[in-house]
Amino acid sequence: MTTPTDTRITLSRVMSQAEANLLGNVHGGNIMKMVDDTAGVSANRFAQGPAVTAAMDEMAFLNPVRVGDVLHVSAQVNWAGTSSMEVGVRAEVDRWDAVTERVHVASAYLVFVAVDAEGGTRRVPELVIETPEERRHFREAEIRRANRLARREAIDHSRRESDEVGA
Repeated sequence: MTTPTDTRITLSRVMSQAEANLLGNVHGGNIMKMVDDTAGVSANRFAQGPAVTAAMDEMAFLNPVRVGDVLHVSAQVNWAGTSSMEVGVRAEVDRWDAVTERVHVASAYLVFVAVDAEGGTRRVPELVIETPEERRHFREAEIRRANRLARREAIDHSRRESDEVGA
């Protein structure tokens, strides 16, 4: 029996000049990599084996991350189907040289798919929802999933129509 809380993981790292962009802030791509890495740990633990990133559904950058900030990235599985799962991620920072309140800098939702040794999909365990917060995350993940599927269908439909007109 695995709950979303059981899948929670946090990775932390001091941001250095090597991660900075031309404005002196940490480059968003470096934050995205840490988000993907943290989400991957959560997904692989839940899936009890390899799971690969299938999509980054949404990523919002809320505040800049500066050189010297300690970036804390937390992730947990919000929803699971037969072989796929959504992992919610929250990134926060505090200063390396002072005790400060953490500042929320980014949030993201990633979709992972559990894979077997041949790269095919495999089943994941059931995600057991226990708390009101876990229920809210689960419901919101179902809304995002429905939107992803509807968007994919609309795009496929548009392409089919375009192919018919061009034929």
